[in-house]
Amino acid sequence: MRKIFVTGIGTDVGKTVVAAILAEALQADYWKPVQSGSEQGTDRKTVRSLISNSKTICHPESYSLKAFLSPHDAAKKENVIIDAGQIKLPSTSNSIVIEGAGGVFVPLNDNYFVIDLIQTLKAEVVLVSKNYLGSINHTLLTIEALKSRGIQLTGIVFNGNPYPEGELIILSHSGLPEIGRVFQEKEINRSVISRYAKQFNL
Repeated sequence: MRKIFVTGIGTDVGKTVVAAILAEALQADYWKPVQSGSEQGTDRKTVRSLISNSKTICHPESYSLKAFLSPHDAAKKENVIIDAGQIKLPSTSNSIVIEGAGGVFVPLNDNYFVIDLIQTLKAEVVLVSKNYLGSINHTLLTIEALKSRGIQLTGIVFNGNPYPEGELIILSHSGLPEIGRVFQEKEINRSVISRYAKQFNL
């Protein structure tokens, strides 16, 4: 059983799409422990709509918060305290893809961050990087933070328009493999996810 934690170098870099691709490629389960912005829909429902195989189970969130804010802030607005001890890995014998919220130093409460959750779950990490001015710095900082905690990094997925010079320095400096690439698509649907699932190197 593999526990693959999908995290990103920030918010809105394509974690949900990558998580769906990984779940489809491995026919693995999917779980997002902490969801904020649920008033606008959940990533669990999005992933479920993108999966073609019949084996993947999309497990309910441990915490689902309405406001589209950092989880610790969204929780406070609902008078909820996110208790790390209550975030339990779903019971399954299948491999599972776990999607984080934002980047690794997104706070889940005042003292517990996404990177702490990764360590608690003892999961391997797939890092999603998206090109923008500053993304090299954000990607390498994220990698350094994960390595400093002794967390296993399986590889990087680059999302969006290619930036060869930036990607080259990220891969050469980090020593990590590129396990997949997602291009800018007009639409993300099941057939697109299925196509990428056949291309990822896991």
